[in-house]
Amino acid sequence: MGMESKPVSWNRRRIGNQQETKVQEYLQIHGYEIVARNFYTKHGEIDLIAKKDDYLVFIEVKYRADERFGAPEAAVDFRKQRKIIAAAQYYLYKNRIPFDTPCRFDVAGVIGNEIRITENAFCM
Repeated sequence: MGMESKPVSWNRRRIGNQQETKVQEYLQIHGYEIVARNFYTKHGEIDLIAKKDDYLVFIEVKYRADERFGAPEAAVDFRKQRKIIAAAQYYLYKNRIPFDTPCRFDVAGVIGNEIRITENAFCM
């Protein structure tokens, strides 16, 4: 009897969790206070939520082993941005955070071991 392989989605989730942990540690070193991780809604998921410089920061983590298929940040297209914004609005509502709280959306692009943070990658 041969061993059954794990589904591709399980492996992607494991790699995603590893990359999110790596980015979380990087952000903490750079002054971000992580307040939530993997916040799920019917609209989608927010990988990391943090506080930095009086902002509530919603962070999308994208990983690529290399740039053969483009920069990881490019994967956060308009459709993905709309989902993240809807999830962020729900987070504010659910946690009774005033909607005029300064917020921004950052994207953490990870290529191999390099982490690139794009602050204010898109707007609400």
